[in-house]
Amino acid sequence: MSDIRDSYERHAAGMQTVLTDGGDFAAPSPCAGWTAADVVDHVIDTQRDFLARQGVDLGARPGGDPPAAWAAHVAAVAERVDDETLHRGYDGAFGPTTIGATLADFYGFDMVVHRWDVARALGRDTTFSDAEMDAMEASVAVFGEHLYGEGVCRAAVPVPAGASRQDRLLGVLGRDPR
Repeated sequence: MSDIRDSYERHAAGMQTVLTDGGDFAAPSPCAGWTAADVVDHVIDTQRDFLARQGVDLGARPGGDPPAAWAAHVAAVAERVDDETLHRGYDGAFGPTTIGATLADFYGFDMVVHRWDVARALGRDTTFSDAEMDAMEASVAVFGEHLYGEGVCRAAVPVPAGASRQDRLLGVLGRDPR
């Protein structure tokens, strides 16, 4: 389970780095109608909702500015999601899975994509590692048409010929890398 925990912590740390660099969290994000702070709230709340549905109580929802709220959320996950919880199975959207697999795969994907959204809202760029892009491309293949379902990603956007791998991936995820 240390691989799953490491994966979650690595993705969470990437988001924390973007947040710690600061900026105007009221700035609009690439997610239509959402500010940078709204994106952070979304990531926190969806993880908390998922874990609550799996019987994991993370305690009170952290407040404060986005960097502080994120740090408190990640600390609560680390404190309250033990190895037994990570191994616990449930019936997911794509069949039987575990809480750990969902945290590493789906929420890992979510943290990487939204890290880019927040960085862009704050006027910065963030680069996906090759491993992150490999995992995200694999997730896109699994999601299939569900990728463009309500509340997931907007329709793919075209990117210029010769675009980088990251820009092509962002386009598939409905984000204009320019």
